[in-house]
Amino acid sequence: MNPETEKTTTEEFKITGDAVVAKIKELVREGNIRRIMIKNEEGRVLIEVPLTIGVVGAVLLPVWAAIGAIAALAANLTIAVERREYGPAEDRSDPPVSPSDTTLS
Repeated sequence: MNPETEKTTTEEFKITGDAVVAKIKELVREGNIRRIMIKNEEGRVLIEVPLTIGVVGAVLLPVWAAIGAIAALAANLTIAVERREYGPAEDRSDPPVSPSDTTLS
């Protein structure tokens, strides 16, 4: 992956504790999330979850449980989302091919 075509941005969402899990599930479905952090009202990070492409479902069940427990204890939380954005030249579907990988027929 060419570092010049990938950029990372961060968004923050202020949300009540009872809506945290639903919002995170919505964000994960978008697919370009690199990391999610949940912060308390003072800005202290309570949990940080790095995500990789393809990590979904049963793998995240313990994470959902932890997030649910944190949400039950806090009234107002902030979800900080680090997103991976690709430039127009980046094609995520195929890995780059080096000249030694090609064969002539």
